[in-house]
Amino acid sequence: MRTANPLPEVPPHGGRLVNRLLSGAEAEEARAQAAALPAVSLSSRALADLECLATGVYSPLEGFMDGSDFQAVVSGMQLAGGEPWTVPVTLPVGDAVAGWVKPGSRLALQWQGAPLGVLEVSDCFRPDKEEEAVQVFGTGDADHPGVAALYEGEDFRLGGTVWAWDLPRQDPFAPYRWTPAAVRKAIADRGWRSTAAFQTRNPIHRAHEHLQKVALEVVDGLLVHPLVGTTKQGDIPPEVRLDTYEAVLSHYYPRERTLLTVFPAAMRYAGPREAVMHAIARKNYGCTHFIVGRDHAGVGDYYGTYEAQEIFDRFSLDDLGIQPLKFDHAFFCRACDQMASIRTCPHSTEERVVLSGTEVRRMLRDGEHPPPEFTRPEVAEILVDAFQESGAQRA
Repeated sequence: MRTANPLPEVPPHGGRLVNRLLSGAEAEEARAQAAALPAVSLSSRALADLECLATGVYSPLEGFMDGSDFQAVVSGMQLAGGEPWTVPVTLPVGDAVAGWVKPGSRLALQWQGAPLGVLEVSDCFRPDKEEEAVQVFGTGDADHPGVAALYEGEDFRLGGTVWAWDLPRQDPFAPYRWTPAAVRKAIADRGWRSTAAFQTRNPIHRAHEHLQKVALEVVDGLLVHPLVGTTKQGDIPPEVRLDTYEAVLSHYYPRERTLLTVFPAAMRYAGPREAVMHAIARKNYGCTHFIVGRDHAGVGDYYGTYEAQEIFDRFSLDDLGIQPLKFDHAFFCRACDQMASIRTCPHSTEERVVLSGTEVRRMLRDGEHPPPEFTRPEVAEILVDAFQESGAQRA
């Protein structure tokens, strides 16, 4: 089945794709000026945010949020100007910086001692971390990885516009680090009128494949867009995950209808709110649809199974500008002898091949391949090899 009237090309959030990335002579001049500025060292999460701000992933933001945008997002899931936005994007700093910085101050943003950007400060504020945790993450529990990162971070935040250059490119993901402008061009070159994005922080398995291929029945193209920013301890390394996507796409997908690039953001594990943020970001990449599966961006049992889908009902399509594709939990049913969901399968849970993350990790550590009903053999081989190698290195 194909959509009779596919959606037109989606404009960036706020109407304009932000570009705060300098190159050539402009970058050289900015780098020289930054050498004379006071510096703030970026965490890996802040570095990911800087890349997303500079390249337009977070359009219409042109920098880290000031206090008014921050409070509007925390309390009302919108920017001060009214555009939907669900997760704060701020730069944490300590007392030493907060004690002297003021609006108009310019700071060099450093990563591993090298300046990568400049922040022109518009605001310095101290948020209520407990309120932020409860509103954004839905809990104040410090065992939640996103809440833990919030509580452990610095107490003050800086807001202001940014310029950046020399963002990290010498990594395994360099060939896949496409800016929103580059992805938009690729979509246009392929003639796709409608494109569905798939966000993931896990290796691809048969349930993922099922959702993606159902989406391909109703849209022209698929953007497989794995997140490669900071994740919590215990998550499978992004290089390994990327290998699994390449293996499956090369064997089981029409390559002329798929595009694999990476999403540079860090995970916040904010569940429903982060699902909306992920959708807005993919709108900025030029996608018309966004796949939302079970417990999107969730962790533990902090969120309801379909809470990340239900939050989209709080936004109009006109305001959000990207169509969510909501899917039930998919699994392989032995009785049906195919992938299915609770909407299509009449059989009991005993017929369904469903493995927990804990069970899959145990199998991989023991050198045991998960069954083909759960993941493709090519993916299982990659994961077993990666787990065996990491175990040998620890030994």
